Parts: sequence; C-alpha cells; structure tokens
Amino acid sequence: MSHKISMTVNGNSCTGDVEARTLLVDFLRDHLDLTGTNIGCDTSQCGACTIIMDGCVIKSCTALAVQADGSEITTIEGLANSGELHPLQQAFWDEHGLQCGYCTPGMIMAGVGLLGDNPKPSEFEIRHSLEGNICRCTGYQNIVKAIQTTSQTMEGGA
Repeated sequence: MSHKISMTVNGNSCTGDVEARTLLVDFLRDHLDLTGTNIGCDTSQCGACTIIMDGCVIKSCTALAVQADGSEITTIEGLANSGELHPLQQAFWDEHGLQCGYCTPGMIMAGVGLLGDNPKPSEFEIRHSLEGNICRCTGYQNIVKAIQTTSQTMEGGA
C-alpha cells in the first residue's frame, strides 16, 4: 500500500508516494536524489545519515518517510547558500576535519544542530554531541577543531 507524503526539504516542497516501510534516508536518496545523506549501518549507530528535521538532529535511517510527512528537513545539500559553503562546511575544509569523507555530512549536520542549540559549546560538549557519529579515519580532533572554529567565527560575526 502506497502513502502520499509531502514535506519541505532544503526549502523546497517535495511530495512522493512511498510504502509504509520506506526509510526516510531511502526517500531522500532514492526519490529526491539527495545522496549526501549516507547510509552506513541502518541501526542508528554510525550517524552517517544525520539530518535536521523540524529543528532536531535525527538519524534518518531509523525514521520512516511517512513520519516526516509535513516536516521541514535540512540535509547537507541544503546548508550551502548561493554556492557559498555553510561556515561549518568551510571550517571542515580549513581545519582538515575530513579524510575519506563518508561520515562528513553526518558530522556536519550534527555540528550544525549543536551550534544551533549551543552557539558556544565547550570541547566536552562538542565531543559529547558527536558520540552518535563514528569516524574511522580522523581521530576526531580536527572535527572538534572545525566546530570550535565555527563557534568562534559565528560568535565574532554576531
């Protein structure tokens, strides 16, 4: 049985017909071609599928697309503005907060969510907020540094 859903994704209205069991990550990737949201584990352990839904950071591999009906969603593709990287995306580049890049979209989305809730997080708060995101390449130090840099940049610009 198919369900018609509609939502706002990265500022654009989107509709689709999905089976009740369709995961939100699959809807984003397969129906909307937003492949920046990665599938890593399908169990909410790795965080590669992290997005922001209605202002909350969520793992889209454990949410059903029908649960997102009527929601406002931001994916990694929705962060850049007119071709200019989001400050956290730029900081990941500047601070070398990525290596293979597979976890990077989820890490950035988790960081954006943290900075939205807490514009001046401590190193402990940053590390705690990233506990649900796994990176097998970087050792996390430069990821933390990128979030710290963005916090300082955003604070300076305010």
